[in-house]
Amino acid sequence: MKERLQKLLSRAGIGSRRACEQLILDGHVAINTKLVTTLPVLIDPKNDHISIDGKVINVSPERKIYLLLNKPKGIICTMKDDRDRKTVLDLLPHGAINERVFPVGRLEKDAQGLLVLTNDGELTKKLTHPSFGVERVYLAEVAGRVDGTFVEQLLKGVWLSEGKAKASRVKIVKRGNERSLVEITLKEGKNRQVSRMLAKLGLPAKKLTRIRMGPLVLTGVGIGRVRRLTPEEIRKLKQLVNQKSELLLL
Repeated sequence: MKERLQKLLSRAGIGSRRACEQLILDGHVAINTKLVTTLPVLIDPKNDHISIDGKVINVSPERKIYLLLNKPKGIICTMKDDRDRKTVLDLLPHGAINERVFPVGRLEKDAQGLLVLTNDGELTKKLTHPSFGVERVYLAEVAGRVDGTFVEQLLKGVWLSEGKAKASRVKIVKRGNERSLVEITLKEGKNRQVSRMLAKLGLPAKKLTRIRMGPLVLTGVGIGRVRRLTPEEIRKLKQLVNQKSELLLL
């Protein structure tokens, strides 16, 4: 598969994409010994040879990494924080992951649970885009007793500042006068959606855990722990979004 030249150079550590574009335009980059000075340029990283001022650059295709993290409460889902707070990347075993990975979507700071990290940009886009409707399931502990009206309101939708937000499924797991457990399934992903919906209904979440995303579940992964997805899990994820891609084209 062919890729943009500046993207490959940036991935090889030459500089930002913009800096790499300027290198190309300034006449420093050659493909198979032929100088290129215009954009766009698409090349095959497996078969084409790239050099900068005569020095050959290794732009082998990046190995795809897929990780499942059980995010603890209080950790933020960003690559880097300007307030020096701990991020999900700080939880990865030092030296075990050489590739640069990023979180698939967000899981709010005060929530915990399942989070996927990868360097597969195409899969990330499909998993997070609302049109694909990938299910995310949360277990919410709320203060107070829930009833059928509460479930109906979540399914019907709650108005937030950016519009109506609703659950696709709601299941009461445990009902009590002081504490209830509710399983909430979403196919959309507004910022802090579950917490804001519950607060709007007067039953704020005391604890919120994402327990499933698509075919992936948290079973066997302790809080703060990370593991690689199995080949079967990766296959199921890709199969899920590819099937939805085909439906969108109908």
